[in-house]
Amino acid sequence: MAPPQIKLDPKYDDYDYPTTSPIVQNGHPGHTTPEQDAQVHQLRMQLESAGYKERLDTLSMLRFLRARKFNVDLAKQMFIEYEKWRKEFGVDNLVRNFKYEEKPKVFEYYPQYYHKTDKDGRPVYIEQLGKIDLAAMYKITTAERMLQNLVVEYEKLADPRLPACSRKTGTLLETCCSIMDLKGVGLSKVGSVYSYIRQASVISQNYYPERLGKLYLINAPWGFSPVFNVVKGFLDPVTVSKIHVLGSGYQHELLAQIPSENLPKHFGGTCACNGGCMLSDMGPWQDPKWTKPPKWERQGSSSTIHNQPTNTIPSHAQPQGGPTDGSQVDAVPGGGHQVPMRH
Repeated sequence: MAPPQIKLDPKYDDYDYPTTSPIVQNGHPGHTTPEQDAQVHQLRMQLESAGYKERLDTLSMLRFLRARKFNVDLAKQMFIEYEKWRKEFGVDNLVRNFKYEEKPKVFEYYPQYYHKTDKDGRPVYIEQLGKIDLAAMYKITTAERMLQNLVVEYEKLADPRLPACSRKTGTLLETCCSIMDLKGVGLSKVGSVYSYIRQASVISQNYYPERLGKLYLINAPWGFSPVFNVVKGFLDPVTVSKIHVLGSGYQHELLAQIPSENLPKHFGGTCACNGGCMLSDMGPWQDPKWTKPPKWERQGSSSTIHNQPTNTIPSHAQPQGGPTDGSQVDAVPGGGHQVPMRH
């Protein structure tokens, strides 16, 4: 029997990679109900009537709808606030022009990087939170540039990373597998990093929904698991199923999800990229067989660029709060990976 196919509209959909999700779960591409297909159309028509013409493709509409449990009004509100933020933050300009020359030095104090793929073909994202030293980092860069880099990396996750991974696996991949290393994280660091992590988490929560596939919290300190068990009661079961809290003996479970040759030696794998894994950006997105120029690059200097200075963020563009629908959010340590009711 032929696999289910996502219903595409050539006016909005232009994909050069698979569009059927391997996740046989209600609401995912290729596994939608007629009612959900109608909600995609309804959301798109309402946004188009309101003057929006970009990013109305079916996969994007489904992500926003899933993030708001297919409530069209809430998904519309989320999308409108997302577009407002993109314009104020200057995202289109940033992704084309931002240069993070200080990255190697910043990574000495806060490694955060994509590196190869897990067994399902998804990009692996790694953060080492215990190394964070904002005082040292702010002698090298600024909080604004750190957030700008975070946004640029999210844009590059959407294109070219995920499309390249989708082409290689032959199925649609929309999420990543994240590793948050909590080794060295203690109460003494909480205050100094809270402001940055809060802003990074809000960006992830509100503007890049449905990008978390699995989250491994490794080297979790004593006392973390009981606290998280309480937090789980407030989270969507779908979100909870994605999170794995592991202590120092994490290697067996991590290697069950990530092939040894794809996992850096530091975490128990066998990978040792030339120049270091954290700066290599290795993955299918670097392989000419699977990668293609991202659409934002091919569009060049199109009129969708909002000419925002790349070295400043206006105060009104700074993330100001939690979820746009007022739902409860519980934070798990990790820049850019706050755990919402549905992520």
